[in-house]
Amino acid sequence: MFTASEKRKENIAEYLLYMWQIEDIIRANDLDIDRIKANVIDRYTGLSDEQRRQMTEWYESLIDMMRREGVAKSGHLQLNRNVIVQLVDLHMALLKDPRFAEYTAEFYRTLPYIVELRAKSGDERPGEIETCFNALYGMLMLRLQHKEITDATREAITQISKFIALLAHNFKLDENDELFQQEQQ
Repeated sequence: MFTASEKRKENIAEYLLYMWQIEDIIRANDLDIDRIKANVIDRYTGLSDEQRRQMTEWYESLIDMMRREGVAKSGHLQLNRNVIVQLVDLHMALLKDPRFAEYTAEFYRTLPYIVELRAKSGDERPGEIETCFNALYGMLMLRLQHKEITDATREAITQISKFIALLAHNFKLDENDELFQQEQQ
């Protein structure tokens, strides 16, 4: 909860990947708050009783949302899907604005990797931005499992990471009303 709050303020991409990981942690613990307390919350040292209570309530609310939204087995919470929507909206605005030629160029350098990944995704073809996040999350999972990563995958992830970092940077500027400020003057 505390980590999520900090990541949300600092880097929207890290926040989203972190929240996807939290969803998976909750699933791995069978949406059972007692297991989450034992396996996650109790492992945090130095928390006050109030912080521990707040963290427990946060996990309980996420569990409740996951059940109500039908994502107990797979998928993402609406609050996380909303972040993707915000990022897609910003992405489209940046592509349309000639002032962001470097962003557009970075996107087109990334596009071949996105197309390749989408072709491998079967019937369910997420949008370009979500495809990038799926790739980054997949890489995170491969690293956590100590699986071998091919040079081609590493190359793709490097380019996708650069692109998403640029999008996240622009997102933060936009949230601070610093991105499109030239229009307003």
